[in-house]
Amino acid sequence: MRQTRFHGRHEANGRLCSHPTCEEPGEFRAPGAYGNSFDGPGQWRWFCLQHIREFNAGYDWFDGMSADEILRAQSPAAGWQTETPAFRATGGVDGMPRWGDYNDPLDAISARASGIKSRAQREAEMAMDGRFTKEEAQALEVLGLGAKTDRKRLRQRYSELVRRYHPDRNGGDRTHEARLGRVVEAYQLLRKSAAVA
Repeated sequence: MRQTRFHGRHEANGRLCSHPTCEEPGEFRAPGAYGNSFDGPGQWRWFCLQHIREFNAGYDWFDGMSADEILRAQSPAAGWQTETPAFRATGGVDGMPRWGDYNDPLDAISARASGIKSRAQREAEMAMDGRFTKEEAQALEVLGLGAKTDRKRLRQRYSELVRRYHPDRNGGDRTHEARLGRVVEAYQLLRKSAAVA
């Protein structure tokens, strides 16, 4: 019985080693001769344990790269130079990040971000402004609007959020129905408010 302790071993099922002089079973795969990548799809070359070790010893991942490309690839931060677009501060609408829709009732995430006020802090500031009640401040927060909102901006923002969350407008996705309900309630409260001129 053959040992299976080597990571990457595949049953040969009659496949022979790709080395021209070897008759051993080809149980370990290597990139194809025509530039196929490790993550395929593509044609693999199959080697026995001895020849896959030789192949690996002579394989140069940096082959064809310039000195600057090699330096960047060797950096510990390689691949982490940019933010994921969904988490970028400009990833959403009106400066609200897309992850701003995440239900974070205790502001455990947003309060830790430097320079960002927690939801409770923003609501308190709007309520202390004197123009808005606590409920109106919470409604503004649900819509992602600030204290300087007028009726035109309120209608515009409401329309944007309905298009985003309503199943008839977002391809039938019903996962945002609760959020849509909060948006509608917030809009109904604010459209009647005297504070929104």
